[in-house]
Amino acid sequence: MRAISSPTFVPVAALAGVLFFAAPAGANDVDPLDAFGGSAWPDYYVDSQLAEVPATAPVKERYLLLAQTDQADIDDVNDPLEPMNRVFFAFNEFVYTAFLDPVAKSYNYVVPAPARTALGNVLDYLASPITLANDLLQLEFDRAMTTIARFAVNTIGGFGGFVDLADGIGLKKHKEDFGQTLGSYGLGEGFYLVLPLLGPSNPRDAVGKYLVDPFFDPLGMYLVNTDRDTARYARIGVTALDEYAGIIEELAQIKKTSVDYYAAIRSLYRQRRAADIANGADGGLPEIPNYEINFGPDTSGSIAGAK
Repeated sequence: MRAISSPTFVPVAALAGVLFFAAPAGANDVDPLDAFGGSAWPDYYVDSQLAEVPATAPVKERYLLLAQTDQADIDDVNDPLEPMNRVFFAFNEFVYTAFLDPVAKSYNYVVPAPARTALGNVLDYLASPITLANDLLQLEFDRAMTTIARFAVNTIGGFGGFVDLADGIGLKKHKEDFGQTLGSYGLGEGFYLVLPLLGPSNPRDAVGKYLVDPFFDPLGMYLVNTDRDTARYARIGVTALDEYAGIIEELAQIKKTSVDYYAAIRSLYRQRRAADIANGADGGLPEIPNYEINFGPDTSGSIAGAK
């Protein structure tokens, strides 16, 4: 629930850069969701009806709504850099399709589901200090205690995070980052950005995730400050692969059913970030890439990366 990269980092960022994303659709003059009680965020979700569909709605129904993009909704989004963003978006899609898709599909085919789940659990476990720091900065002390308890339970009973035992006893996982912390204090998202290789973002989230959060990540700082570049890059690459492989099928479905895939991703990203900041339910939104790749300077001015 980060400084400028060195040349050696760029190829790794390419692998890691696909998980930020965002998606869905449009709004019509007549709200078709009144039967479901309307939107959970009526003032915010002006460019998609997806969040208004119950999480129990059929998957096909949810994805069809992604395709209902309305031009007025697109124009309402603060996207002054859209021409440039679309160029970067197309470049990212080329990289993902050419490189990440084959690797992710092979990973899902070869590696058994329990092993993939265990790897994801470990990566989430290692990100606990970042979540804890932001829980405290947001004065969310109950959530901070949950983060501490989860870490302790999964360290002792979960074999160092491989098994999410904490979830089984009611300690539910959540993630926080400094972009969410800034948003919780009322700082707006600013204009929409598509970062080369890293995907959808905005100034607030980019600063929070890539410039601040690395300082809350002791393992990442240790790896970069002890020149353990191989381990650092491996962690970044595995994080990117794990997250992308987990949502590759949903991304394909969003692309298939969207009138404008760029607008769909933009809309879903903004909705998910708003829901994350509010610590609220996501309304059954499809999963999207959301790389927890954290960058930060060490004493030599190079870049740290971590989940």
